[in-house]
Amino acid sequence: MTVAEYLPCKVWLMKTEPDVFSFDDLLARPGKRERWDGVRNYQARNLMRDHMKIGDTVLFYHSNAEPPGIAGLAEVVSESEPDLSALDAKSLYFDPKATPQDPRWCLVQIGNPQPIKRFIPLEELKEISALSSMLLLRKGQRLSILPVSDEEFSILKQLF
Repeated sequence: MTVAEYLPCKVWLMKTEPDVFSFDDLLARPGKRERWDGVRNYQARNLMRDHMKIGDTVLFYHSNAEPPGIAGLAEVVSESEPDLSALDAKSLYFDPKATPQDPRWCLVQIGNPQPIKRFIPLEELKEISALSSMLLLRKGQRLSILPVSDEEFSILKQLF
C-alpha cells in the first residue's frame, strides 16, 4: 500500500528523536500536551494539515535511538495550525521562504499520553509477519509521520 491508500486514517506513527523530545518529555509537560513543530517535509506536512483530526491516535516512536521503537501512545489534540517556528530566525526550524502570510509549515498538538506496558523495539516489529507491509518497515521509508492501518493497529495493540 502507498501512503495515499492508508487514507483516511485514524492512527499515526510520529517519529521523534528521544534526545530532542521523548515520550517522557511529553508526560512531564504541563497539561501533558505539546506542539509537534519542526516538520520540514512536504508530504509529512500535508498529512498533518489535510488528514490528522482531533482524537486520532498517535504511536509515539523514538527514532535515531538505540534501539528505535514505540515508546507510548498519545492523541492529536488540536487541528492543524501554522508552525511559527518557521518565521523565527533563531529557531532550528527557521525557513527563510516562510512569511506571516504564507508560513509554509504547520503543526498539530499531541497530548493525553498513555504509557504502554513496555517499549516495543523496531526489531520486534520486523519479526511480526502480519506487519510486513507496514510503512514503517519498508526499506527507504523515512517520513517522520506515517499512517497506520486499522489492521496494523489491532496487531500492535496486542503488544501494548
